[in-house]
Amino acid sequence: MPTNDNALIIESAISLLLLLIQVPATAILFSRLLKGPRRHPPIEPQQPTLELLGRVSVVVPTLNEALRISPLLAGLSQQSYEVREIIVVDSKSNDGTPDLVKATQQKDPRFRLMTDDPLPSGWVGRPWALHNGFLYSSEASQWFLGLDADIQPHPGLVAGLVKTAEAQGYDLVSLSPQFILKYPGECWLQPALLMTLLYRFDPAGINTEQPERVMANGQCFLCRRSVLAAVGGYSSASGSFCDDVTLARNIAIQGYKVGFLDGAKVLKVRMYEGAMETWKEWGRSLDLKDATSRSQLWGDLWLLTSVQGLPLFIVLTLLLIFPPLPHSPTPQLLLLGLNLFLLVIRFAMLIAIAPSYDRKSAKGGWLFWLSPLADPLAVLRIFLSAFRTPREWRGRKYSGEL
Repeated sequence: MPTNDNALIIESAISLLLLLIQVPATAILFSRLLKGPRRHPPIEPQQPTLELLGRVSVVVPTLNEALRISPLLAGLSQQSYEVREIIVVDSKSNDGTPDLVKATQQKDPRFRLMTDDPLPSGWVGRPWALHNGFLYSSEASQWFLGLDADIQPHPGLVAGLVKTAEAQGYDLVSLSPQFILKYPGECWLQPALLMTLLYRFDPAGINTEQPERVMANGQCFLCRRSVLAAVGGYSSASGSFCDDVTLARNIAIQGYKVGFLDGAKVLKVRMYEGAMETWKEWGRSLDLKDATSRSQLWGDLWLLTSVQGLPLFIVLTLLLIFPPLPHSPTPQLLLLGLNLFLLVIRFAMLIAIAPSYDRKSAKGGWLFWLSPLADPLAVLRIFLSAFRTPREWRGRKYSGEL
């Protein structure tokens, strides 16, 4: 048989194998994306009403947050009488974070500053601080709201969140924020990392029926106090580096209603400075392995590789190195068509997620529209994180066993 025929046979076999890998993953992705039009609309800021008086205890864990906590403190002071208390649980910061909280406390007596107890064996710092805050919060509050120090809440956030939770019957609801981008590298990389979450889970605003597929964001995490007490506070997520998702899934397993909604209109977040910090700090928790079974983790890695990691490589390879000819076997043409379709979906997703980004002051903000080119790196980051246990987090060092 001529050499060219042998090459065509090999190319066809490889194309068929890739199609077998990618087609089922594409079907799963498409089934999730089709849910988008049915999702709950973004949360809107609302004015409180008298029945909300004193219903919410806010808890903020801090560790050396002086450079970014001021917008949070100012934003919380603008929340109204629905907030009973604001407990800042500091883990012995040495950068002046407590001083900023004390200065705010002089103007707003709802603020309380406390230092958490020494970190016990088996606990990660963030859930431990939140657990301490929960234990010290008022039992008269009906809702517990955990907020991260990098959140920038709009006026009306808490009222809008609680009213939505009560109207929809949620026991726990968390919000996706609007991300603030500033530098070129993060404008290119961050959306690609975010897409690894959007491809794996239902869109924000869709009620996920399977507890093991529930998504959550601890940056803004509202839970009925009675529900949190029933599950032992944060103890079931004590050793998790993605305590928000771990706790939300544990609560969903107990039969409570858990929601993940779009909060781009009520809160912003400035998470990390630049692409390298985004790669290191955010990338190492996006695999969600602490809240995920081994089989589910491998399934997610297969899905991301198939629909996000491979399409760019396959299209470039088929167009630039092995361009299909008119007489090319059907598998090559089908493979090229499928991956062009996946790239079209990926670029179209940029339009869908654009409202989730504040790029007004970003340098190189136009790189956001080229973020699909960073998809292979984003998928690689998930792989690297999936097989590594963090040894250090926010300045705290952890042993290999938790």
